[in-house]
Amino acid sequence: MPKMIHSMIRVRDEARSLAFYELFGLEIAERLDFESFSLIYLSNAESGFELELTVNKGDASYDLGNGYGHLAFLEDDLEALHQRLAEAGHAPREIKDFAPDGETVARFFFVADPDGYEIEVLARKGRFAAQ
Repeated sequence: MPKMIHSMIRVRDEARSLAFYELFGLEIAERLDFESFSLIYLSNAESGFELELTVNKGDASYDLGNGYGHLAFLEDDLEALHQRLAEAGHAPREIKDFAPDGETVARFFFVADPDGYEIEVLARKGRFAAQ
């Protein structure tokens, strides 16, 4: 069966992006430098899945497009991560409970990374407890 291994996003400011994703416990697993761009693979001990940051050298302007949805992270202490992101100036949106039938299915918030990519942060409970 195929194994999902990474997702790639293009970033404008490498230092700002690395500082943001460090708040999620991601560290550089590997860095590949080429003449016109760099690939930076981020990961943590929670998962074998990696986030690939592509940093174009020179003119780094591009359009995020309208097909992107979001990346999602699980977190044991949702409130603490929300506070760390706020203190770091990232303005996370309020924590919400998704309970369409009166029973909470998910507890989460969204925050945008330095390039405007949406990040969903979910509490490790309910459907996501065993992941």
